Amino acid sequence: MKISIVYISIFTALAQAASRTSPPSGAIVVAKSGGQYTDLQSAINSIPASSTSSYTIFIQPGTYNGQVYIPNTVKGKITIYGYTTNDQDYNQNQVTLVNSLGADVAGSNDASGTLRAHSTDFKVYNINIQNSRGSGVQAIALSTQGNQQGYYGCKLLGYQDTLLANKGTNVFNKCYIEGATDFIFGQQAVAWFEKCTIAISGAGYITANGRDSDTNPSYYVINSSSISLKSGVSSSVKTYLGRPWRAYARTVFQNTAMSSVVRPEGWSTWSVALDNVYYAEYGNTGDGSKGTRVSWAKQLSSPLTLAGIIGSTSWIDMNYWNNVSSSTTTTTTKATTTAAATTTKTTAAGGGGCTQSLYGQFALQEVLANILTIGIPSASSTILWIRLYYSLAGGGPL
Repeated sequence: MKISIVYISIFTALAQAASRTSPPSGAIVVAKSGGQYTDLQSAINSIPASSTSSYTIFIQPGTYNGQVYIPNTVKGKITIYGYTTNDQDYNQNQVTLVNSLGADVAGSNDASGTLRAHSTDFKVYNINIQNSRGSGVQAIALSTQGNQQGYYGCKLLGYQDTLLANKGTNVFNKCYIEGATDFIFGQQAVAWFEKCTIAISGAGYITANGRDSDTNPSYYVINSSSISLKSGVSSSVKTYLGRPWRAYARTVFQNTAMSSVVRPEGWSTWSVALDNVYYAEYGNTGDGSKGTRVSWAKQLSSPLTLAGIIGSTSWIDMNYWNNVSSSTTTTTTKATTTAAATTTKTTAAGGGGCTQSLYGQFALQEVLANILTIGIPSASSTILWIRLYYSLAGGGPL
């Protein structure tokens, strides 16, 4: 097979897909100086509550103090972008929302939240959200109280009750979630966590699902994620995957890498009967997955699926989910062949054979898809990887 046409813009798109350093056209700009507003709450307040239009807010680098509240009276679809040079890596986030407030002072869990999102069709990208109150009190960083909310490449920082995933359907993709006690909790939300980093800052419990009846839709699924100690925390610290806040608690960890920070028994009791508690695992790896679990927890025979739990995924940013920038449009790959439509290559190995079939222009597209999944940092290395990957796949020199 010979590739005769490959647009150079492919390499440009791959190299630049993760950068978001300037506001999208028409965005409301929040900045320490030079923007339309100097704080996110003022930008939210500028959106007419009755409007059903879509609104984009772009936040320039900086730390922004104070609470932010998006009420359920806001009818528009709001997307908030934080400045970043790599939207797939939360460590590159350059925008932080921070507040220090506990539920003891605020009056309720939700009221203590640094970001309180009550609206529907709400998305946040590459923003650090922190409640700096510290240990000893419930202090929420993010409170999700609306339907179809997506959080992409965000850092959620707290200690006790960091994330209140309480209502509606929420997804968290490539996020960092830090805490010690019940730091993913709530009562009615269906929440899916995909490729997230769960960092343990103290002994305690990761989840505390509050499903209180068999008609309550609440479901927490942590998929293809990792659980490890926060950097600098003593290796003697251990955590449970969860404890049931209410009698019908429902949580599943699957395909997740668990370090030894996870206790061998996995799950803990609380103050409710366990007859209707549904705690389960599937396909987890690492030392933390190898212990003898409590007798009332389950091991699944197959993994749960996103669509099976969430339902319609049309509102989820699947470009970001699949490692393609949500703000960059990549150019379609175009290829022609001068040989047969199908090339088959067989390589012997240990007396056996490995057969690989490459189907015309789709072979290069598949190579590019796999490279996007791996993630390549620069244009020059992208070209090298395409050449290497394609050659190993049997496509010959490129």
